[in-house]
Amino acid sequence: MPFRLETPRLILRQFEPRDLEALIAYRSDPQVARYQSWDVPYPREKALAFLEEATRARPTPGQWFHMAIESKSSGETLGECAFLWLEDGQQARIVVTLATRHQRQGYAREALERLLEYLFEDLKLHRVHASADVENHAAWHLMIQLGMRLEGQTIESLWLKGRWSSEYHYALLQREWREQRR
Repeated sequence: MPFRLETPRLILRQFEPRDLEALIAYRSDPQVARYQSWDVPYPREKALAFLEEATRARPTPGQWFHMAIESKSSGETLGECAFLWLEDGQQARIVVTLATRHQRQGYAREALERLLEYLFEDLKLHRVHASADVENHAAWHLMIQLGMRLEGQTIESLWLKGRWSSEYHYALLQREWREQRR
């Protein structure tokens, strides 16, 4: 059965071949790619290889699982979210990416809130964490909105796009998530 999570406005689902053009477009946007590991323009060959793998993937410890974020009202692919289910089977790392024109509308928060619910309630994970470049204000503000706790900062620890980047590290425990929902 294909992977699918829903929110009031969104569907988080497995990638499909129809997502190709949207994937290439948002991953080729310099604003979107600024804090990401890929370069722009994002090559069609890489997008095809990514989709081939993502369409077959299942949530599995030790692997990333990428989901398309689709608008329920328009059917448009807005971006993606993903999680790396750590080898220990009890923790995950989360990320989210949205096309520029879909940012600042609450979609990232809505998608990640649903993803956290899945990770904590369905997979019964103990801890979820995320990192954000200190210059990526929208990303680390999102982590705070999600109720994640700042656990630390690394200084110039990641070489990315020709510069040393510093990062904030956030996390949330299952019990903290449940307490917040009460």
